[in-house]
Amino acid sequence: MACPRCSAESSDDRWCTECERAYDTWSRRHASDIIWAVMAGMVIVTGTAIALPLLGIDWIAAATGVFAGFGTLVGLHRVNRRRRRRQFLRGAAMPRAYLPDGNS
Repeated sequence: MACPRCSAESSDDRWCTECERAYDTWSRRHASDIIWAVMAGMVIVTGTAIALPLLGIDWIAAATGVFAGFGTLVGLHRVNRRRRRRQFLRGAAMPRAYLPDGNS
């Protein structure tokens, strides 16, 4: 089967080894994408697993907040990974951090 990105021969419907390696190098430059997914999961865990017992709700209901937070973390990470792969396929350049020069 052909690689969806470069049309090279690959063993399955995934990208070939070279395309995977290029994507891995490209995505490592932007590893801060995980921050917002972790923060969202942390807010859900904090809101349910810590605040609910303080409000007098049973601990079993609060324990499900841990699983909800973990599910949020995994789900947002998968959505972000798909978005970045599509962006890499289009060849779009990622915006770099703005570093002001010393002249202003």
